[in-house]
Amino acid sequence: MTRAREYWEKNGILIVLVVLFVLSAIFVNGFFSRINLTNVLRQITVVTILALGATFVIILGHINVAYGSAIALVGCITCQVMVVTVSLPLSILIGLALGLLIGGINGFVITYFRIPAFIMTLAVTTIARGAVFLFTGGIPIIGMGKSFAFIGQGSIGFMPDSVLIMVILFIVTWILLNKTVFGRYLYAVGGNENAAIASGIKSKKIVRMAFLLDGLMTAIAAIVMMSRINSGQPAGGSGYEFDAITAVVVGGTSLSGGSGTILGTIIGAMIVGILNNVLNLMNINTYWQQIFKGLIILAAVILDMIAKKSRRV
Repeated sequence: MTRAREYWEKNGILIVLVVLFVLSAIFVNGFFSRINLTNVLRQITVVTILALGATFVIILGHINVAYGSAIALVGCITCQVMVVTVSLPLSILIGLALGLLIGGINGFVITYFRIPAFIMTLAVTTIARGAVFLFTGGIPIIGMGKSFAFIGQGSIGFMPDSVLIMVILFIVTWILLNKTVFGRYLYAVGGNENAAIASGIKSKKIVRMAFLLDGLMTAIAAIVMMSRINSGQPAGGSGYEFDAITAVVVGGTSLSGGSGTILGTIIGAMIVGILNNVLNLMNINTYWQQIFKGLIILAAVILDMIAKKSRRV
Protein backbone atom coordinates (compact mmCIF):
# COMPACT_ATOMS: atom_id res chain seq x y z
CA MET A 1 0.00 0.00 0.00
CA THR A 2 2.82 2.39 0.85
CA ARG A 3 4.51 1.91 -2.52
CA ALA A 4 1.21 2.26 -4.35
CA ARG A 5 0.47 5.49 -2.48
CA GLU A 6 3.91 6.88 -3.20
CA TYR A 7 3.56 6.00 -6.89
CA TRP A 8 0.14 7.70 -7.02
CA GLU A 9 1.46 10.82 -5.28
CA LYS A 10 4.26 11.08 -7.86
CA ASN A 11 2.36 10.13 -11.00
CA GLY A 12 -1.35 10.35 -10.19
CA ILE A 13 -1.94 13.70 -11.86
CA LEU A 14 -0.25 12.53 -15.07
CA ILE A 15 -2.37 9.36 -15.06
CA VAL A 16 -5.51 11.48 -14.70
CA LEU A 17 -4.45 13.59 -17.71
CA VAL A 18 -3.77 10.54 -19.90
CA VAL A 19 -7.07 8.85 -18.93
CA LEU A 20 -9.02 12.07 -19.50
CA PHE A 21 -7.41 12.57 -22.91
CA VAL A 22 -8.07 8.97 -24.03
CA LEU A 23 -11.70 8.99 -22.84
CA SER A 24 -12.32 12.35 -24.52
CA ALA A 25 -10.80 11.12 -27.79
CA ILE A 26 -13.01 8.01 -27.72
CA PHE A 27 -16.35 9.37 -26.53
CA VAL A 28 -16.47 13.08 -27.50
CA ASN A 29 -17.14 13.84 -31.14
CA GLY A 30 -14.66 16.27 -32.69
CA PHE A 31 -12.23 16.27 -29.77
CA PHE A 32 -9.39 14.43 -31.49
CA SER A 33 -9.42 16.55 -34.66
CA ARG A 34 -6.26 18.52 -35.44
CA ILE A 35 -8.18 21.81 -35.47
CA ASN A 36 -9.74 21.17 -32.06
CA LEU A 37 -6.47 20.06 -30.43
CA THR A 38 -4.76 23.19 -31.80
CA ASN A 39 -7.59 25.28 -30.38
CA VAL A 40 -7.20 23.57 -27.01
CA LEU A 41 -3.50 24.48 -26.99
CA ARG A 42 -4.28 28.10 -27.87
CA GLN A 43 -7.05 28.28 -25.28
CA ILE A 44 -4.96 26.96 -22.38
CA THR A 45 -2.08 29.40 -22.92
CA VAL A 46 -3.62 32.28 -20.96
CA VAL A 47 -4.70 30.09 -18.04
CA THR A 48 -1.35 28.28 -18.02
CA ILE A 49 0.69 31.50 -17.98
CA LEU A 50 -1.47 32.81 -15.12
CA ALA A 51 -1.11 29.49 -13.30
CA LEU A 52 2.70 29.59 -13.59
CA GLY A 53 2.73 32.85 -11.65
CA ALA A 54 0.04 31.65 -9.25
CA THR A 55 2.16 28.59 -8.38
CA PHE A 56 4.81 30.79 -6.73
CA VAL A 57 2.19 32.68 -4.72
CA ILE A 58 0.29 29.57 -3.62
CA ILE A 59 3.47 27.75 -2.58
CA LEU A 60 3.88 30.62 -0.11
CA GLY A 61 0.39 29.90 1.25
CA HIS A 62 -1.10 33.04 -0.33
CA ILE A 63 -3.76 33.36 -3.00
CA ASN A 64 -4.48 35.95 -5.69
CA VAL A 65 -8.09 36.39 -6.85
CA ALA A 66 -7.48 39.50 -8.98
CA TYR A 67 -6.29 37.86 -12.20
CA GLY A 68 -9.44 38.50 -14.22
CA SER A 69 -9.71 42.23 -13.58
CA ALA A 70 -5.92 42.68 -13.83
CA ILE A 71 -6.00 41.04 -17.27
CA ALA A 72 -8.70 43.48 -18.38
CA LEU A 73 -6.84 46.55 -17.09
CA VAL A 74 -3.39 45.60 -18.37
CA GLY A 75 -4.78 44.33 -21.68
CA CYS A 76 -6.88 47.42 -22.42
CA ILE A 77 -4.08 49.84 -21.56
CA THR A 78 -1.66 47.84 -23.72
CA CYS A 79 -4.15 47.95 -26.61
CA GLN A 80 -4.69 51.70 -26.22
CA VAL A 81 -0.95 52.39 -26.24
CA MET A 82 -0.68 50.29 -29.40
CA VAL A 83 -3.47 52.28 -31.08
CA VAL A 84 -1.98 55.64 -30.13
CA THR A 85 1.72 54.96 -30.73
CA VAL A 86 1.57 52.14 -33.32
CA SER A 87 4.63 50.75 -31.51
CA LEU A 88 4.43 47.08 -30.57
CA PRO A 89 7.58 47.11 -28.36
CA LEU A 90 6.38 50.19 -26.43
CA SER A 91 2.87 48.82 -25.89
CA ILE A 92 4.26 45.50 -24.64
CA LEU A 93 6.74 47.30 -22.38
CA ILE A 94 3.96 49.45 -20.87
CA GLY A 95 1.81 46.35 -20.32
CA LEU A 96 4.62 44.44 -18.61
CA ALA A 97 5.48 47.46 -16.45
CA LEU A 98 1.84 47.78 -15.35
CA GLY A 99 1.74 44.10 -14.45
CA LEU A 100 4.90 44.49 -12.38
CA LEU A 101 3.40 47.55 -10.69
CA ILE A 102 0.24 45.67 -9.71
CA GLY A 103 2.30 42.73 -8.44
CA GLY A 104 4.65 45.06 -6.58
CA ILE A 105 1.78 46.87 -4.87
CA ASN A 106 0.19 43.56 -3.88
CA GLY A 107 3.45 42.25 -2.42
CA PHE A 108 4.28 45.46 -0.56
CA VAL A 109 0.85 45.97 1.04
CA ILE A 110 0.54 42.29 1.99
CA THR A 111 3.95 42.19 3.70
CA TYR A 112 4.09 45.71 5.15
CA PHE A 113 0.56 45.87 6.58
CA ARG A 114 0.20 42.10 7.13
CA ILE A 115 -3.04 42.03 5.15
CA PRO A 116 -4.14 38.58 3.97
CA ALA A 117 -3.45 38.19 0.26
CA PHE A 118 -7.06 37.16 -0.38
CA ILE A 119 -8.37 40.44 1.06
CA MET A 120 -5.78 42.57 -0.73
CA THR A 121 -6.33 41.00 -4.14
CA LEU A 122 -10.11 41.07 -3.63
CA ALA A 123 -9.79 44.84 -3.22
CA VAL A 124 -7.55 45.01 -6.31
CA THR A 125 -10.22 43.10 -8.24
CA THR A 126 -12.77 45.86 -7.61
CA ILE A 127 -10.28 48.69 -8.14
CA ALA A 128 -8.90 47.30 -11.40
CA ARG A 129 -12.32 46.50 -12.87
CA GLY A 130 -13.58 49.97 -12.01
CA ALA A 131 -10.43 51.57 -13.43
CA VAL A 132 -10.68 49.73 -16.74
CA PHE A 133 -14.30 50.78 -17.22
CA LEU A 134 -13.39 54.39 -16.42
CA PHE A 135 -10.47 54.19 -18.86
CA THR A 136 -12.47 52.70 -21.73
CA GLY A 137 -15.96 53.97 -20.95
CA GLY A 138 -17.00 50.34 -21.30
CA ILE A 139 -16.20 50.41 -25.03
CA PRO A 140 -13.86 47.79 -26.51
CA ILE A 141 -10.59 49.08 -27.97
CA ILE A 142 -9.91 48.14 -31.59
CA GLY A 143 -7.47 49.03 -34.36
CA MET A 144 -4.22 47.56 -33.00
CA GLY A 145 -3.23 46.08 -36.36
CA LYS A 146 -1.88 42.75 -37.55
CA SER A 147 1.45 42.97 -35.72
CA PHE A 148 -0.33 42.96 -32.35
CA ALA A 149 -2.72 40.18 -33.39
CA PHE A 150 0.23 38.02 -34.48
CA ILE A 151 1.20 37.41 -30.83
CA GLY A 152 -1.98 35.49 -30.11
CA GLN A 153 -3.04 34.38 -33.58
CA GLY A 154 0.19 33.78 -35.48
CA SER A 155 2.39 30.72 -35.77
CA ILE A 156 6.05 29.94 -36.32
CA GLY A 157 5.91 26.84 -38.49
CA PHE A 158 3.45 24.44 -36.86
CA MET A 159 3.82 26.07 -33.43
CA PRO A 160 1.36 28.84 -32.46
CA ASP A 161 3.18 31.90 -31.09
CA SER A 162 1.17 31.86 -27.86
CA VAL A 163 2.09 28.22 -27.22
CA LEU A 164 5.76 29.01 -27.84
CA ILE A 165 5.56 31.84 -25.30
CA MET A 166 3.94 29.45 -22.82
CA VAL A 167 6.69 26.84 -23.32
CA ILE A 168 9.45 29.45 -22.82
CA LEU A 169 7.79 30.69 -19.62
CA PHE A 170 7.41 27.12 -18.38
CA ILE A 171 11.16 26.56 -18.79
CA VAL A 172 12.05 29.87 -17.11
CA THR A 173 9.73 29.36 -14.13
CA TRP A 174 10.85 25.72 -13.74
CA ILE A 175 14.47 26.87 -13.51
CA LEU A 176 13.54 29.63 -11.03
CA LEU A 177 11.71 27.20 -8.76
CA ASN A 178 14.10 24.26 -8.98
CA LYS A 179 17.58 25.63 -9.68
CA THR A 180 17.84 28.94 -7.81
CA VAL A 181 18.22 30.15 -4.24
CA PHE A 182 14.94 32.02 -4.66
CA GLY A 183 13.14 28.73 -5.33
CA ARG A 184 14.62 27.06 -2.25
CA TYR A 185 13.73 30.04 -0.08
CA LEU A 186 10.21 30.08 -1.52
CA TYR A 187 9.58 26.51 -0.36
CA ALA A 188 11.13 27.29 3.02
CA VAL A 189 8.94 30.34 3.63
CA GLY A 190 5.82 28.56 2.41
CA GLY A 191 6.52 25.51 4.56
CA ASN A 192 7.28 27.35 7.81
CA GLU A 193 7.79 31.10 7.69
CA ASN A 194 8.98 31.41 11.30
CA ALA A 195 11.62 28.71 10.81
CA ALA A 196 12.70 30.36 7.56
CA ILE A 197 13.11 33.72 9.30
CA ALA A 198 15.05 32.06 12.12
CA SER A 199 17.45 30.61 9.54
CA GLY A 200 18.15 34.06 8.11
CA ILE A 201 15.75 34.14 5.16
CA LYS A 202 14.13 37.52 4.50
CA SER A 203 10.59 36.26 4.10
CA LYS A 204 9.08 39.63 3.16
CA LYS A 205 11.52 39.97 0.27
CA ILE A 206 10.63 36.48 -0.99
CA VAL A 207 6.91 37.24 -0.84
CA ARG A 208 7.38 40.52 -2.70
CA MET A 209 9.49 38.85 -5.38
CA ALA A 210 6.83 36.15 -5.81
CA PHE A 211 4.11 38.75 -6.31
CA LEU A 212 6.29 40.69 -8.76
CA LEU A 213 6.71 37.50 -10.78
CA ASP A 214 2.98 36.85 -10.49
CA GLY A 215 2.25 40.36 -11.79
CA LEU A 216 4.61 39.85 -14.73
CA MET A 217 2.93 36.56 -15.67
CA THR A 218 -0.47 38.27 -15.44
CA ALA A 219 0.68 40.99 -17.82
CA ILE A 220 1.99 38.47 -20.35
CA ALA A 221 -1.27 36.52 -20.11
CA ALA A 222 -3.23 39.75 -20.68
CA ILE A 223 -1.23 40.64 -23.79
CA VAL A 224 -1.62 37.12 -25.23
CA MET A 225 -5.37 37.11 -24.55
CA MET A 226 -6.08 40.55 -26.02
CA SER A 227 -3.93 39.86 -29.06
CA ARG A 228 -5.75 36.59 -29.67
CA ILE A 229 -9.09 38.43 -29.96
CA ASN A 230 -7.32 41.54 -31.34
CA SER A 231 -9.30 43.93 -29.17
CA GLY A 232 -9.16 45.40 -25.69
CA GLN A 233 -12.17 44.08 -23.79
CA PRO A 234 -12.96 45.95 -20.53
CA ALA A 235 -15.11 43.01 -19.41
CA GLY A 236 -12.46 40.48 -20.44
CA GLY A 237 -10.68 38.06 -18.14
CA SER A 238 -13.74 37.25 -16.06
CA GLY A 239 -13.40 33.85 -14.40
CA TYR A 240 -9.76 33.34 -15.34
CA GLU A 241 -8.72 33.52 -11.70
CA PHE A 242 -10.74 30.40 -10.93
CA ASP A 243 -9.31 28.46 -13.87
CA ALA A 244 -5.76 29.47 -12.91
CA ILE A 245 -6.20 28.53 -9.24
CA THR A 246 -7.91 25.29 -10.23
CA ALA A 247 -5.01 24.39 -12.53
CA VAL A 248 -2.47 24.99 -9.75
CA VAL A 249 -4.43 23.07 -7.09
CA VAL A 250 -5.30 20.17 -9.41
CA GLY A 251 -1.60 20.09 -10.33
CA GLY A 252 -0.73 19.22 -6.73
CA THR A 253 0.24 22.55 -5.20
CA SER A 254 -1.06 22.78 -1.65
CA LEU A 255 -3.20 25.80 -0.76
CA SER A 256 -1.66 25.71 2.71
CA GLY A 257 1.78 26.31 1.18
CA GLY A 258 5.15 24.60 1.17
CA SER A 259 4.71 22.23 -1.77
CA GLY A 260 4.03 22.32 -5.49
CA THR A 261 5.74 21.98 -8.86
CA ILE A 262 5.72 23.83 -12.17
CA LEU A 263 5.31 20.54 -14.06
CA GLY A 264 2.27 19.72 -11.96
CA THR A 265 0.80 23.12 -12.77
CA ILE A 266 1.27 22.55 -16.51
CA ILE A 267 -0.49 19.18 -16.25
CA GLY A 268 -3.23 20.72 -14.12
CA ALA A 269 -3.74 23.47 -16.73
CA MET A 270 -4.00 20.84 -19.47
CA ILE A 271 -6.63 18.96 -17.45
CA VAL A 272 -8.64 22.16 -16.92
CA GLY A 273 -8.29 23.08 -20.61
CA ILE A 274 -9.42 19.66 -21.82
CA LEU A 275 -12.35 19.65 -19.39
CA ASN A 276 -13.44 23.11 -20.59
CA ASN A 277 -13.17 22.00 -24.20
CA VAL A 278 -15.06 18.73 -23.63
CA LEU A 279 -17.84 20.47 -21.70
CA ASN A 280 -18.22 22.99 -24.54
CA LEU A 281 -18.23 20.26 -27.21
CA MET A 282 -20.94 18.47 -25.23
CA ASN A 283 -22.95 21.72 -25.02
CA ILE A 284 -23.01 21.64 -21.21
CA ASN A 285 -24.65 24.74 -19.73
CA THR A 286 -22.15 27.39 -18.59
CA TYR A 287 -23.65 27.49 -15.10
CA TRP A 288 -23.16 23.74 -14.70
CA GLN A 289 -19.57 24.21 -15.83
CA GLN A 290 -19.02 26.71 -13.01
CA ILE A 291 -20.48 24.28 -10.48
CA PHE A 292 -18.24 21.52 -11.84
CA LYS A 293 -15.08 23.68 -11.54
CA GLY A 294 -15.97 24.62 -7.98
CA LEU A 295 -16.39 20.96 -7.06
CA ILE A 296 -13.00 20.18 -8.60
CA ILE A 297 -11.28 22.80 -6.40
CA LEU A 298 -13.11 21.50 -3.31
CA ALA A 299 -12.19 17.90 -4.09
CA ALA A 300 -8.53 18.79 -4.71
CA VAL A 301 -8.30 20.66 -1.39
CA ILE A 302 -9.95 17.80 0.53
CA LEU A 303 -7.60 15.25 -1.05
CA ASP A 304 -4.62 17.45 -0.17
CA MET A 305 -5.72 17.65 3.48
CA ILE A 306 -6.26 13.87 3.62
CA ALA A 307 -2.81 13.27 2.12
CA LYS A 308 -1.17 15.57 4.68
CA LYS A 309 -2.90 13.81 7.58
CA SER A 310 -1.82 10.40 6.28
CA ARG A 311 1.81 11.57 6.04
CA ARG A 312 1.75 12.71 9.68
CA VAL A 313 0.46 9.29 10.71
